[in-house]
Amino acid sequence: MVADDAKVAVVTGSSRGIGRAIAEALGAAGCKVVINYASSAEAAEDAVAKVKQLGGDAVAIRGNMSDPDQVANLFKGAVDAFGRVDVLVNNAGITRDGLLLRMKPSQWQEVIDLNLTGVFMCTQAAAKLMLKQRSGRIVNIASVVGLIGNAGQVNYGAAKAGVIGLTMSAARECAPRGVTVNAVAPGFINSDMTATLPTEKIAEMIPMKRLGEPEEVAGLVKYLALDPSSAYITGHTFSVDGGIAIGA
Repeated sequence: MVADDAKVAVVTGSSRGIGRAIAEALGAAGCKVVINYASSAEAAEDAVAKVKQLGGDAVAIRGNMSDPDQVANLFKGAVDAFGRVDVLVNNAGITRDGLLLRMKPSQWQEVIDLNLTGVFMCTQAAAKLMLKQRSGRIVNIASVVGLIGNAGQVNYGAAKAGVIGLTMSAARECAPRGVTVNAVAPGFINSDMTATLPTEKIAEMIPMKRLGEPEEVAGLVKYLALDPSSAYITGHTFSVDGGIAIGA
């Protein structure tokens, strides 16, 4: 039985991969979780069932976070379902990789629209609710690419670096009313996004000689989103990358 005063968490892009691992971790901690997805209703409903199995509650709401109307619908749906929003995890993202000299404007814009502008719109929507409550936790999923760059990902790197800057600025605005804003920067994590990459070659570049697991990202997100001892942490970016950014 989920407690009436359980935290309500919106996790964008949470039907699979890192987002799903985060949703499951929050559900296992007793949260009411809003599963956001862009395309696969079946995967989203499976995630809802898993969160409930783990002891939380959940609903699935479809929406593309690069669309302002769909962002508004997500937060309206969250409040209609659970009455409030205590946690936002901005996880939804895409890649459209290509070398700088060959990258099409559409490849650039699609990534910026979802990975950066979408984070802005969701953060703004959540902040409107949280600042009135005088409480809330926002965790943005950035990337090690936003810290050290990566060939073939100028669009993704720019967007994720933007998320880190957005995190610091939003944290300054939200702190006086008890709302924290932090970012987690995963390195190479086993997921759909890395499935086509030469993982053995990549692992050799990582000091820990392996890719990370979604649950290792989710654990830190859960700490920043729920743990009382993280209440005085805001405006920071934490890498979960097996040490790949060391000395970069």
